[in-house]
Amino acid sequence: MERFFRLSEHGSNVRTEVIAGITTFLTMAYIIFVNPDILSSTGMDRDAVFIATCLAAAIGSAVMGLWANWPIGMAPGMGLNAFFAFTVVGAMGFTWQQALGAVFISGIIFLILSITGIRRWLIAGIPTSMRSGVAAGIGMFLAIIAMQSSGLVVDNPATLVGLGDLTNTGTLLTIAGFFLIVALDALRVKGAILIGILVVTFAAITLGVSEFTGIVSAPPSIIPTLLQLDLVGALSYGIFHVILVMVLVEVFDATGTLIGVAKRAGLLSEGPAHQNKGLSRALMADSTAITAGSLLGTSSTTAYVESASGVQAGGRTGLTALVVAGLFLLAMFFAPLAGAVPAYATAPALLYVATLMMRELAEITWDDVTEAAPAVLTALAMPLTYSIANGLAFGFISYAVIKLLTGKAKQVHAATWIVAGLFVVKFALFGSH
Repeated sequence: MERFFRLSEHGSNVRTEVIAGITTFLTMAYIIFVNPDILSSTGMDRDAVFIATCLAAAIGSAVMGLWANWPIGMAPGMGLNAFFAFTVVGAMGFTWQQALGAVFISGIIFLILSITGIRRWLIAGIPTSMRSGVAAGIGMFLAIIAMQSSGLVVDNPATLVGLGDLTNTGTLLTIAGFFLIVALDALRVKGAILIGILVVTFAAITLGVSEFTGIVSAPPSIIPTLLQLDLVGALSYGIFHVILVMVLVEVFDATGTLIGVAKRAGLLSEGPAHQNKGLSRALMADSTAITAGSLLGTSSTTAYVESASGVQAGGRTGLTALVVAGLFLLAMFFAPLAGAVPAYATAPALLYVATLMMRELAEITWDDVTEAAPAVLTALAMPLTYSIANGLAFGFISYAVIKLLTGKAKQVHAATWIVAGLFVVKFALFGSH
């Protein structure tokens, strides 16, 4: 372990790395409950998605640890799973098999972008304000999903949305769960989100809102989702912009997380990104994890910002990520517990993740309206049109147009022009669907 992970070189040891791995796992383990809850709304088998989530996280984290030697955990990403379930399948009417095909294709494109260096060019070309708007918008999208699934927000014929029934047991559990998670995290309790989910689940079972079938069992079958992707259907003309959105969100989300956590861990050397061996390998690792996840039967896998908690605990090498991978494999034996987790227990977790993502609004350049307006449009359009895709389209198109109209066209990077152009073509040819 010392030789393979170069522990001493990174100022670490086995004990520190194991503790860091456990810490990271506890902060991101909520995904094994939330992901099946979201994806099963498409008709996918909940137990199979649970296993696919655990396996995708284990494979992604293991590749990150063994290939890149970075202490970063991987798992199906929040935001993209909502896009998969509620936009691609729910609103646009594609089958979940076609959506999985789109994930696979986006993974291949993502891999090519990483190998060729285009991914770094894209990242360099997207304005900071826009990136912040995208992150905040995804947070708001998750928030409206959480409030809707918990009954906090209901449809209203006069105003589109309205306040739900606050005397409903499940809704009250959601509110209590959110308060609990915030309080625990403020007190720096490790695994605050996971604890919140488990406490609300226990309360829901006790109050008869959820059915308890046990805690541990042999892992259920993954066959209902394994290799079920429909590549031919995914290549149909209507899904073009779905793949574009998946690639763009993967580029922003994963790369930003990788660089942010790596900086905190002191793993990024000075100089151009292409000369940074660790970053190049990490970019490849998260690209390959997406294709593996789609084959298993889950939405896009990405690097988790919660990995920063493990770095805070001293994790500096891939051994941390390998511990995360091992714990996700062990988690496969807790399928009955995952099946007992109601939407009222995952909603507080979604709402809290949304809260954290909204912090990105602080990074918007507010004193320059040509930067702020497109970012705000991006963020607002995601929850209000119930689509991450529309939010991205509004943002990129408005950024290019506003800069052009104010004589600042030279400030627009070629990558932004290309993405904005692709979205214009999409609306022109395929409309709003």
